[in-house]
Amino acid sequence: MSSSPYSRREFTARSLAGLTLAALPAWYAQEVTAAEQVRLADMPRRLGPNDTLQIACIGAGGRKGGFRQGLGDTRAMSRQPGVKVVGVCDVERIHREEGARAFGADCKPYADFREVLERDDVDAVVIGTPDHWHVLIAIQALKAGKDVYCEKPLTLTVDEGKALRKVQKKYRRVFQVGSQQRSDGRFRLACELVRNGRLGKVKTVEARLPNGTKEGPFAVQPVPEDFDWNMWLGPAPWAEYVPQRTHGSFRHWFEYSGGMMTDWGAHHLDISQWALGADEAGPLSVESRGMLPAMANGYNTACDFQVRYTYPEGVTLTAVCEGENGVRFDGEAGWIFVSRGRIEASDPKLLEEPLSGSAVRLYASNNHIANFLECVRQRKQPICTAEVGHRSATVCHIGNISLRLGGRHLEWDPVTELFRGDEEANRMLGRPYRDPWKL
Repeated sequence: MSSSPYSRREFTARSLAGLTLAALPAWYAQEVTAAEQVRLADMPRRLGPNDTLQIACIGAGGRKGGFRQGLGDTRAMSRQPGVKVVGVCDVERIHREEGARAFGADCKPYADFREVLERDDVDAVVIGTPDHWHVLIAIQALKAGKDVYCEKPLTLTVDEGKALRKVQKKYRRVFQVGSQQRSDGRFRLACELVRNGRLGKVKTVEARLPNGTKEGPFAVQPVPEDFDWNMWLGPAPWAEYVPQRTHGSFRHWFEYSGGMMTDWGAHHLDISQWALGADEAGPLSVESRGMLPAMANGYNTACDFQVRYTYPEGVTLTAVCEGENGVRFDGEAGWIFVSRGRIEASDPKLLEEPLSGSAVRLYASNNHIANFLECVRQRKQPICTAEVGHRSATVCHIGNISLRLGGRHLEWDPVTELFRGDEEANRMLGRPYRDPWKL
């Protein structure tokens, strides 16, 4: 019996209806639709019980209105043909139990991710924890033989990314980073046009991110009864419980994340690198200016920042917290701006003229979740690998290091992945873990 909740025809109709075609020029929208029709035609006509992928969610989300990305992506996977959710893990009892109930009687709640990884019948895991847990769980999942879908930003430090890359190459599991803008036709089109010289020589790229948040100090509160605070902290330094350290606001603490530089930088700096062909390389230098809150027991990541990177041939990429959210590419022949809602150019002809048959074309994915699941079945590389996720996060991290060092100009070697001649900065590429956790 097929494990799909609806027919192949219904699934095809839903998939085509869900394509991101808004604001795309007609020629590109037609390309996207045609490619998706070919992909769907190649899918098996019927998925039986032996074809079912069993997945588990690790990190289900926060309290009301809180951070629920992991559970949301797991739900999206459950709607794909031949997928069954068999476990939901969270350090907060109410959320693991609510999450498990959402997927039916066969889905079991877990308080410890290691119990999930011990299950031989779990094929893949979705990691939706706060950032400071991503790599530790991902490495153990890879060693346990699981394929991994991990939320962005992939890492908390550059050294974590190096370690994860080594393990992923050794165990050769499918690894997708949740940088879903790579599966958005608008962003892919912008990157293909830049790659193919539509703007002439690129001079500057501007990644426009949200501003940081300055709040605190926060009062220490009793730990909720259903919340394992010690496990939530995990490898992070010990701290007394305040609700603002958890759920959606964990992003504003360097102990657990990197502020808007990593939260949105992992999206827009990732797209910038994709367009510049720097997926497995990076910038040559970084410098910055910005304000870091200095209050005790309050948010401490950067506000009002500007981080400037220099790439080969003098191209500059600036991460700035002003202007419309999105990425702008400026070249000799004009500019292109792209966001989650639109793509536009200084001259509409820059978008309207189709690319030639010999043009460089990028990895095409129109559904980030489906791309991961197809790669799990076919044992192929997905659109955003561990290496790409590591390199994109690295750009964010070295920008934060410059900010934390007062805006210091730093020379970066993308081959050795070290700063040139600055041992203080190099010491900030990693962080010690709290016992008993080890990388």
